[in-house]
Amino acid sequence: MSMRRLYNASLMGALALLVHLCMVDLAICSSNFTDQLALLSFKSSIKNDPNNVLSNWTKETNFCGWAGVLCSRRRQRVTSLKLRNMGLEGTISPHVGILTNKYYMPSALEMLLEGNIPLGLHHCQRLEVISLTGNKFSGRVPKELSTLPSLRALSLGLNELTGTIPPSFGNISSLEGFGLEMNHIYGNIPTELAQLPNLKLIYLLLNYLTGPIPPAIFNKSSMVKINLNFNAFSGNLPTNNGLFLPNLEFLFLDHTQLTGNIPSSLSNSSKLTKLTLAANLFTGPVPKHLGNLKHLERLSLFQNQLTNEPGSIELSFLTDLTNCTSLVELWVRQNKLSGTLPNSIGNLSYSLQELEVSENQLTGTIPKEIGSLRNLNVIALANNNLNGNIPSTLGEIKNLQRLYLGGNNFHGSIPNEICLLSNLGELRAEENKLSGSIPSCIENLRGLQVMKLSHNKLTFIPSSLWNLETLRDLNLSFNSLGGSLDPNIRPSKVLEIVDLSWNQISGSIPRVIGSFQSLTSLNLSRNSFSGPIPNTMGNLITLDYLDLSHNNLSGQIPKSLEALSHIQYMNFSCNKLAGEIPNEGPFMNLTSRSFMESEALCGNPILKVPPCASNSSKKSMIKINLRYILPAIALMLIFSIGVYIVKRNHGNNAQSQNLIDLYATMDHRMISYLELIRATDDFCEANLLGVGSYGSVYKGVLSDGTIVAVKVLNLQLEGAFKSFDVECKVLRTTRHRNLVRVITTCSNPELRALVLQYMSNGSLEMWLYSHNSCLNLRQRIDIMIDVALALEYLHYGQLEPVVHCDVKPSNVLLDEDMVAHVADFGIAKILAENKTAIQTRTLGTIGYIAPEYGSEGRVSTSGDIYSYGMMLLETFTRKKPIDQMFSAEINLRQWVSTSLPNKIMEIVDGGLLRMQNGSDMVASQSILLAILELGLECTSELPVERSDIKKVLGELNKIKKQFLQIQSI
Repeated sequence: MSMRRLYNASLMGALALLVHLCMVDLAICSSNFTDQLALLSFKSSIKNDPNNVLSNWTKETNFCGWAGVLCSRRRQRVTSLKLRNMGLEGTISPHVGILTNKYYMPSALEMLLEGNIPLGLHHCQRLEVISLTGNKFSGRVPKELSTLPSLRALSLGLNELTGTIPPSFGNISSLEGFGLEMNHIYGNIPTELAQLPNLKLIYLLLNYLTGPIPPAIFNKSSMVKINLNFNAFSGNLPTNNGLFLPNLEFLFLDHTQLTGNIPSSLSNSSKLTKLTLAANLFTGPVPKHLGNLKHLERLSLFQNQLTNEPGSIELSFLTDLTNCTSLVELWVRQNKLSGTLPNSIGNLSYSLQELEVSENQLTGTIPKEIGSLRNLNVIALANNNLNGNIPSTLGEIKNLQRLYLGGNNFHGSIPNEICLLSNLGELRAEENKLSGSIPSCIENLRGLQVMKLSHNKLTFIPSSLWNLETLRDLNLSFNSLGGSLDPNIRPSKVLEIVDLSWNQISGSIPRVIGSFQSLTSLNLSRNSFSGPIPNTMGNLITLDYLDLSHNNLSGQIPKSLEALSHIQYMNFSCNKLAGEIPNEGPFMNLTSRSFMESEALCGNPILKVPPCASNSSKKSMIKINLRYILPAIALMLIFSIGVYIVKRNHGNNAQSQNLIDLYATMDHRMISYLELIRATDDFCEANLLGVGSYGSVYKGVLSDGTIVAVKVLNLQLEGAFKSFDVECKVLRTTRHRNLVRVITTCSNPELRALVLQYMSNGSLEMWLYSHNSCLNLRQRIDIMIDVALALEYLHYGQLEPVVHCDVKPSNVLLDEDMVAHVADFGIAKILAENKTAIQTRTLGTIGYIAPEYGSEGRVSTSGDIYSYGMMLLETFTRKKPIDQMFSAEINLRQWVSTSLPNKIMEIVDGGLLRMQNGSDMVASQSILLAILELGLECTSELPVERSDIKKVLGELNKIKKQFLQIQSI
């Protein structure tokens, strides 16, 4: 039995025995001696005690002093066992049932239980606390628990419970704490529950609760903590002094779809320390008199529709908040706040660490008094209409770690005082009107990781910038930067992204750039760089994006770049490059767009450049003749002689056809039928991986040990032979890291088979609907980027576009590194450029087929985009397009469309949400919104309104970068 099963079996037994002990006849003679016997029996059943926790459990010592044992003071009887996280393994002795004095669930049960909550718990009439948080309980919440007369705390959070909250819980008059957070609970909060007289704490966050929040919850003097985040409530909060919460300390109502004004009576909750009402639909001004909340530490009102006080030209509520001397976090970004920042901002709490007012409609300047907030570590004022200079007093905020000023109208130079911020990790002032040089003292920012100053009027990069040893992301694009880069800049070990595009930088690209060990993206396009491309760039093995277009670069493209195995995008167009284009490694996947307006280049005609003239030595030509041309001539002679002999001897047509077939397959080696039989154990059902519209796929092991997937076409299907021929033709010329690789083929009169690269992690469909595993947000984004790269290659990387025609999760396979590979692209139609084909046989899968195919039979690349968009929506909602919840009235696309943006957390995959913590959830919402909006764009009814795959890929890469930035914060 595995350790996990042992834990589950043992501890489920413990829970059952606990129910049993609650029903033991109280007339049984109980004493301290029986408690000792029960505990020693428990010890004897433990098979592994790696930390020697139970070493002092001996008859010679008092059991009330044993590790993990708690006793009552007066009678010295066992009241609780605290053995959580001790590493104990084994079974639970039934003698534990003798401990009839227990009041609490054993803490050792937490984090390990599954199945339904036992109904027999209601027999434990003396229970005061039930804590089953953080397990895998499923099923409904037992209404039988409402019969426990002494229950004070019921904690069932972080499980997989479903159904509604039983109204009968309103009968537990002793209940003080109720937790059902992070489950699958739906329906309303029962009014009866809200009326419990002693209720102090209610945690129902991250469920699917709907309807209005019972007003009684907000009119309860006993209430201390309320957390209802991430639900789908409706209606307003009580107004006109409808809130009476004098003892309330925490109020969390983020992402709950509440509307109306924020009640001013909240200012009467004088003990409030945390007030979070973010991501709702609140309107009107921020309530007056929040300054009465002397103990307030966090005020989170971001992502609403709050406005300024009518007639006020300043954010007056900021002045009011200067009375909150304990304030640490103030978040009001993404609202409709207008007016100016008052000078009184400098009088806010000295404890203030985060000030976020981004994405509003603020005007005016940043008051110099802001420098008084010496403990700030985040200032976010981005995307407003602020103007003037960046105040030099910012240099007085020594603890500042993140400064976000982008998307405003700041002008003038960057003050040298910025260099005093020795703890600064992020400096973002993109999309302003800043001018002059980047301060040469910038190297003093020893902890700077991100610097984004794009879309300004900056003119000079100091050499000292490259001395920043912690810098990871540098974006200086769209400025007026001139001069050349210092050839002796210090190589960075951590710099990942460099974007200097759209400037006026001249001179050579420094050779030392090849020593930037972690570089993943390098954009030097739209400058005046000259000279050769350094061959040292072939050392940038982590690079996945390289743009050198629109410069004056000359010489050859270094063959060393063939070693860049991770590269996804390269562009050398509009330069003065000459010579042969490398043809190995990543260059095999490039299109003509990477070499436009570079007339002196030569290479493969598919790149729309002339073939290279023969400039090889005679020795090289002899090698080529010996290796390729002479064998080809010899084969032709053999073939001709064979045909002549057959004809001379009047051989039958079958023999002649066999010779012709042999010649036709010489350029594409085929595996024998016998080896396929051995590899798949005679196509044993145990090796069957799946069945598709054109046949079956089996797992096999070739004679050399290679594990493969064997796709056997169903020859009974009309067109199967033709499909095989078409597929082989496509597959011979179609190679990409995100397409399933064809190893070889097998063909005889009884069988047509493709031998494919085996994908050990199955399909995307399997992962989406598996009960044992779940893809996280990063994995899903990566997979969709992989699929987009494959489609980009099919649509643009060939002489003629290739349409897949059946993009869906079951055709997306994952290798051992969870890299996605698209399968079954070979049966697609090959389209002439700028033409479409009419398909007579149905291609595609219901739910993923574009509308124009169903009505007109029209096949095109935009149909693939539609299918991809449906798969994108499915991947992040875990709803199939043919799910039974959909009908003729509403489909997957309409369901998503009507839920954005306000109900996004209701439609995304619950498993995905469960893998995020609270702060990640808030940050990830914008990522999920962008992804689903992209899916809607791809599934537009009209083909002309859909993006092409290149634009889709660009948007996904932007989303991924935004996600990675959020994760790094």
